[in-house]
Amino acid sequence: MKRGESWEKVAAPIASAVLFYFGTGLSPIPALTWVAPLPVLWAAVRVSGRAAFIGSFLAYLLGQASQFEFFWRTPSVPRPIGLLILVGSSLLFAAVTLLFRALVRRGWPLLGACAAPAAWVGAMHLNTLFNPSGIIWPFATNQAEVPVVTQIASVTGAWGVEFVVLLVPAAVAALLSAGVAGRARLRTGVVAAVICALTLGFGAWRLAGAPGGDPAQRVAVLSATRYQWAPDAASAGGQSLVAAYAGQIAALPAGVRTAVLPEGTFGTDESSLRSVVGPLAAAGRGRGIDVVVGVVHTTPAVKYNYSVQLPADGSAPVFYTKWHLSPDVPFKRGTELVFARGHEDRVGLANCMDLNFAMPSRGYGQAGTRLLAVPAADEFGNGWQHSRMGLLRGVESGFTVAWAAQWGTPMISDPWGRVLAGTDTEGTRAPFVVAVADVPAGPGGTLYARFGDWFGWVCVALAVAGLLPLLRRRPRPGPGRTVDEPRAARSPLGA
Repeated sequence: MKRGESWEKVAAPIASAVLFYFGTGLSPIPALTWVAPLPVLWAAVRVSGRAAFIGSFLAYLLGQASQFEFFWRTPSVPRPIGLLILVGSSLLFAAVTLLFRALVRRGWPLLGACAAPAAWVGAMHLNTLFNPSGIIWPFATNQAEVPVVTQIASVTGAWGVEFVVLLVPAAVAALLSAGVAGRARLRTGVVAAVICALTLGFGAWRLAGAPGGDPAQRVAVLSATRYQWAPDAASAGGQSLVAAYAGQIAALPAGVRTAVLPEGTFGTDESSLRSVVGPLAAAGRGRGIDVVVGVVHTTPAVKYNYSVQLPADGSAPVFYTKWHLSPDVPFKRGTELVFARGHEDRVGLANCMDLNFAMPSRGYGQAGTRLLAVPAADEFGNGWQHSRMGLLRGVESGFTVAWAAQWGTPMISDPWGRVLAGTDTEGTRAPFVVAVADVPAGPGGTLYARFGDWFGWVCVALAVAGLLPLLRRRPRPGPGRTVDEPRAARSPLGA
């Protein structure tokens, strides 16, 4: 290896791996997400295709080290699927890097800067059509607490955030590549700058239009800090937990209209369900609070993972059946949107993993939902990441998200993705954690809720457009030039 190539072949992948580790995953630093791909993309144009592929693959794979333990320990995602997610996404990033390299070296820097993130988003979008685990966006989720960036999700879905975050380092790498014609370099910089300006400008405009004044209602999320998945409600421990939750509901601050408890808070059967519903409903009725609680319910024929609303007016409970479940879990799957009873503003019910998918969240957005009550479980350190995925669903479809996690980060976010209140079930000796917020009504729907994943399909088309020039026969090298040297070729997106 030549001394001058050590950075490109070794140091660049190491730098990207370190930046991916801190800029993505379970507890990321958002600013680092934007620069993590830059070293390997910059180096890819300067090294062989084999070195670019191996370096980018290892950079991304090692950068996901914080998630290895999660996929090894989680019961929600089978280990083979977890391994496939980690290795598959690393292979995809390596393929995207090769696409970027090929286009820039052939004289199409702007096409390379746009087609590379489009290929990433397009492949992720297609994957969600078949993946039984849904998606937690690798880049977009890391920007969840940067509202000026995430507002674009109300138009494009979170795919737009994913695209822009990868576009920036791709454009910078293209601009820094030797041999790029001056006009092509200028076009690349201008287009990338315009896309970023439009994204941030739209974000600032939408946030400026977020309502102040009186909130629509006060919402609480609460969770016991000792993880207990579906404890038997009929047992002595189960009844003690029911009484403890009832006491927490009765002690909530004045004005709380809806209280959300975690997924799988109790395990019930036909005989024990009433022992949960009765005390919690009574506690809520005494304070004028609708209670939403996650219940794993077993009947002689089938099991259900329910989100149950106990209306404050004492009327019959409302049952929502979870739509999306881990593979091979013997639960009945839901197919219907369910709304809480007794609310002027539409309050929808969902459940944890449901928000890994576009539906039912988008369906709730289309129906004008203002608040989505989400009993969740979370596990093994992924609480922040999963809750912020839920936050992005709220931005996409225009509703507040009340996320009550058993083991993680209970939080309340508004329709603009601003975290209004949050807490953590770990790192405290208190038996319960509670977060309360006054939430605005929200827009009651967005362009994304109306038109869906149109941007994902646009990215598929743009990725195909990036591949088409590479199918042409390479020209024979002229005097003093090899086929690996960039050409000043003309294309609609090049020089």
